[in-house]
Amino acid sequence: MAKNEMMANAIRALAMDAVQQANSGHPGAPMGMADMAVALWGDHLRHNPTNPHWMDRDRFVLSNGHASMLIYAVLHLTGYQLPISELKNFRQFGSKTPGHPEVDVTPGIETTTGPLGQGLTNAVGMALAEKLLAKEFNREGHTVVGHNTYVFMGDGCLMEGISHEAAALAGAWKLDKLIALYDDNGISIDGQVEPWFIDNTAQRFAAYGWNVIGPVDGHDADAVSAAIAEAKKASGKPTLVICKTHIGKGSPNRANTAKAHGEPLGAEEIGLTRAALNWPHTPFKIPKESMAAWDAKAQGRKLEAEWDKTFAAYKKAHPELAAEFVRRMKGELPKSFAQLAVDTVVGAHTRAETVASRKASQLALESFTAGLPELLGGSADLTGSNLTNTKSTPSLRFDASGDVVQIEAANGSLVGGRHINYGVREFGMAAIMNGVALHGGFIPYGGTFLTFSDYSRNAIRMAALMKLRVVHVFTHDSIGLGEDGPTHQSIEHAASLRLIPNLDVWRPGDTAETAVAWAVALENKTRPTALLLSRQNLPYAPKDDVGQISKGAYVLAEPEEVGMKKKAQAVIIATGSEVQLALKAQELLAAQKIAVRVVSMPSTTTFDRQDTAYKSKILPEGLPRIAVEMGVTDGWWKYGCAAVIGIDTFGESAPAAVLFEHFGFTPANVAATVRKVLRKK
Repeated sequence: MAKNEMMANAIRALAMDAVQQANSGHPGAPMGMADMAVALWGDHLRHNPTNPHWMDRDRFVLSNGHASMLIYAVLHLTGYQLPISELKNFRQFGSKTPGHPEVDVTPGIETTTGPLGQGLTNAVGMALAEKLLAKEFNREGHTVVGHNTYVFMGDGCLMEGISHEAAALAGAWKLDKLIALYDDNGISIDGQVEPWFIDNTAQRFAAYGWNVIGPVDGHDADAVSAAIAEAKKASGKPTLVICKTHIGKGSPNRANTAKAHGEPLGAEEIGLTRAALNWPHTPFKIPKESMAAWDAKAQGRKLEAEWDKTFAAYKKAHPELAAEFVRRMKGELPKSFAQLAVDTVVGAHTRAETVASRKASQLALESFTAGLPELLGGSADLTGSNLTNTKSTPSLRFDASGDVVQIEAANGSLVGGRHINYGVREFGMAAIMNGVALHGGFIPYGGTFLTFSDYSRNAIRMAALMKLRVVHVFTHDSIGLGEDGPTHQSIEHAASLRLIPNLDVWRPGDTAETAVAWAVALENKTRPTALLLSRQNLPYAPKDDVGQISKGAYVLAEPEEVGMKKKAQAVIIATGSEVQLALKAQELLAAQKIAVRVVSMPSTTTFDRQDTAYKSKILPEGLPRIAVEMGVTDGWWKYGCAAVIGIDTFGESAPAAVLFEHFGFTPANVAATVRKVLRKK
């Protein structure tokens, strides 16, 4: 048996054996892509199985993540810490081989791929990060950033709309170190895709500005390897290699059928397949010669050692740059950040400006982007509305050759752009930001309207699942945007985002709360953040102590602050723009001898993580609670509220002031609701 065939058949055998043992999974795609894996991992991929986190490794993404046994097999065979016992435990509780690849679960996995198309989009983000870091840190004679990003993808990835968003941006950004290999097998769960997938993929990607190679025989590893070599020479364009394959390759009765896609082959068919492949070995048994052919540990150590020498010379010539590069890639904030955060928050508190919280966000960003070069911003075609641009973040542009255009900064140095115009591509933006964060070296943030978070929700969910430091700037957060009407007025979105585990959601009510929200988001390495910001101006809410804002909720105003001498009889909880309603209602109630405490709760998700003692301090037992937020009411009842002033319908087209009156968001209605609750008590 030829070497390439032997290596590919090892993948096929492990895939069909693991799926059969689990009685669950997708054997067909790994069996079909096995030769593609031999070509890439055997001839081209620069990686080190003994150090999966080597900084300048090539990145590999399996976008069609249901084919997870392909990458698990390759990781095991090449020498990663993934023993055969983990493959035998495929898809089982506690294993390192979950149904779809998950970053930080399996050594060597770069991103969590599940929903089709997002892996490709993550890869675009990784390739963008590589390109920007190379421009920023490489110096003549010292190339410390120079790796490729490879992605395998299938028909399903290309049918998902996000693939259009990602591929178009990759072409616009001229990401010539991005190489995608398309497993063109023509089969999905429903069968032959021809009736519903008639795209001319080659012409489609050529129109995006990609270099297109193929179709090539995806079962000829040498031909695929030659195509990858050609792709690596491409200048100024990403490359798509179209590989024609047969799903379930080697299976006499299941190859080229939907039966091979998402179910075990069955014991009888596996026996026939073993015979057809001339693979007489028992399940999970890989012969020594095949293991030796795949073993990449020695080569990986050699590649990293060579890079270490390069970096040592770079460090000697450019010590400050080298230290900054290491810091950035480790995701560590500079030592100056703590003081920067304090200065930013105190400055917002001292100025006490009346501005929209979207403007307060930009004011905070002016400070943070000036002090943190790793902040990489953007907007989905709404920069002037989201206010995600700053003086320190000029627009990212590329010249005709694909090089990053640099402009002269205020200090006279040349800098590349740090603000990305994503175009009207909310989902693509969110998943690209995930890829940037996964790559390392940047903290990405991007903006759009809150109502469009529905478009990007699945990528937000994946960021939370992967524990990524990504910041979503969502403006126009309520009916307060007015005349654009119910299509753009967020009603359920805050509550919906709060339901995503590990996602911090902040709806700040003034400049200080907004600055704190940004500081907390930047400090948090293990969860993404969504900032929900207003279009309309919000008065500053006076406060003595900004320190407790970071706990998600705090006492903003006690009864004595409006001339009351008795203890609070009730608590009004408010977020965002509604904090001002609560404060005005407090004054109205004070005039009627009713004492209330006002609690600002800019982040319910953060407050919910506080200990019981702090929660009881803010929301004392025995005091009726009334929540006020311009959104659905369901999420507020968990705080034991006696009443919730919210909106459980869609909005209307009208000026904001008219809508506030119509839906009862007035100080008078808040005060009346408190009185009603106290009468019932």
